[in-house]
Amino acid sequence: MKISYDSEIDALYIRLLEGSCECRTLRLNDEVALNIGPGETLIGIEILDAKQIFGSDQLPSISLENIGYALAS
Repeated sequence: MKISYDSEIDALYIRLLEGSCECRTLRLNDEVALNIGPGETLIGIEILDAKQIFGSDQLPSISLENIGYALAS
């Protein structure tokens, strides 16, 4: 998973799966869109006007819970 933020356009993108694939976009509203890949797999989530959506002038901190991980060597 990769989370990226573009401060110039105030957009947050959460990419759930690695690699490239053809996606279709499903707009939930003017600010939130889902990228759907083959087999109706959720590939990513785009949030426009992110600071407004999160209700602050900065993005929230991110915490991971109960997530196993391996360190890259």
